[in-house]
Amino acid sequence: AASPLLLLSLALAAPLWPALRAAPLPGVSGDHDFQLFLRKSLEFSRKIKGDVTALQDVVCDTFQLCHEEELWLVRRHLDVPSAPLERCQRPSFEADACLEQLRRGLQTFERSLRSVRELLPAHADLVERLQLDAANLSSNIQQQMEELGLALVTFPTEGPGVLPAVSSRFQQQVGSFFLLRNFQRFLETALRALRHLARR
Repeated sequence: AASPLLLLSLALAAPLWPALRAAPLPGVSGDHDFQLFLRKSLEFSRKIKGDVTALQDVVCDTFQLCHEEELWLVRRHLDVPSAPLERCQRPSFEADACLEQLRRGLQTFERSLRSVRELLPAHADLVERLQLDAANLSSNIQQQMEELGLALVTFPTEGPGVLPAVSSRFQQQVGSFFLLRNFQRFLETALRALRHLARR
């Protein structure tokens, strides 16, 4: 089986995601179905963020890894998955590209959470629920984009063995800590972007 580090860092092996060309979403801002999608996505994102916070508490209690500033020296030597959301932030906010980055980012974190599940077998149910919710929200965004006629960017699934394994279980634990931190910040930006879209 692949090591936890491979599972933690596979997402980094993908090429950088090209941003979609800016395009307005004509006529959908006030559309009832689109507004319903945004409300449900906001609720779903808040739920996922709550589960990420709960998992962060588990990592803190289990491994005594609670303070980001104490772990930066270890962090520098780890390839921890993250997901860009620059198209969801001002001044470069682009609605279509933002939705695409949200979709791809959720897929990245859903895959990467496998490593956390291996480190926390007693909490596998929580991790699996988080993975399922992330996959479902990504799928909902994809369906909405298809209904709006927006282009989707698809990349092949990364294979194992691209990056070397970390040398210690402690590094795996720290990697999981920062993975969850990255996911939390991703969701905070996602929530702001979805609220911004809902006000347009």
